[in-house]
Amino acid sequence: MNRMLEIALPKGRMETEVHRLLADAGIRVTPSARGYRPQISLPNTEAKILKPQNIVEMLSIGSRDVGFAGADWVAELNVEVVEILDTGLDPVRLVAATPDTLLEGGGLPRRRLIVASEYERLATAWIERMGLDAEFVRTYGATEVFPPEDADVIVDITATGATLAANDLKIVDALMSSSTRLYASPEAAADPDKRRRIDDLKLVLCSVLEARRRVMVEVNASAEQLEAVVAALPCMRRATVSPLFGNNGYAVKAAVPRELLPQVIPAVKAAGGTDIIVSQLAQIVP
Repeated sequence: MNRMLEIALPKGRMETEVHRLLADAGIRVTPSARGYRPQISLPNTEAKILKPQNIVEMLSIGSRDVGFAGADWVAELNVEVVEILDTGLDPVRLVAATPDTLLEGGGLPRRRLIVASEYERLATAWIERMGLDAEFVRTYGATEVFPPEDADVIVDITATGATLAANDLKIVDALMSSSTRLYASPEAAADPDKRRRIDDLKLVLCSVLEARRRVMVEVNASAEQLEAVVAALPCMRRATVSPLFGNNGYAVKAAVPRELLPQVIPAVKAAGGTDIIVSQLAQIVP
């Protein structure tokens, strides 16, 4: 009998996208009366909702087997976990930002500064790398409100830069990029049964992520135009071709990268394709 797999789900910024990813993979997460312990529709699996930084810590000590967290917190906490999958969801950058009025010649002033951040290890390493004369102040959220009265510089994550701009802050350096990733504890990754189940989870999540990047293009082509139409369709391996009823041409379909559609559709039409249909995909397993 399989042992229980302990999975940690993130609370906060990453929560919505992770739950949507799981749902699209056919995995239901149902709230329960226990609040932070929802039901999850994976056999022999228990879920718990934690803050991403706590997920990283729990994975490192082995009290959780697998969980979602940002690469920023793995780097900050500097603990041993095994990266299983970079989902690419909720991409952010960890940046240093300061009020524009503080800059001197486009750079930070050469005086003692106060640097505020939730990321103590990464921020202090940045201070040392930049050769700054600075004092570090630990924050507990809402870091962007510290300047100018309580800090000169902040080190914080940003997705679009809009929050920084709203607080009259200018990015002066980028420390790293981050995204939501699936991690496992070293113990679970080394356990054959748990690793198999973790890899199965990775497989179904990857199938959704790959499907989001592609669309199904279906097109009809005559026998004379078939090769040209197939050549115009970028696909995972080869396009699927089947004869139309009455042998009156062929139906061609391929899973095409979504971002190539503006070039693919005109190219297929120019090659002689007709009756072009573009449809969404739910999952792709190569």
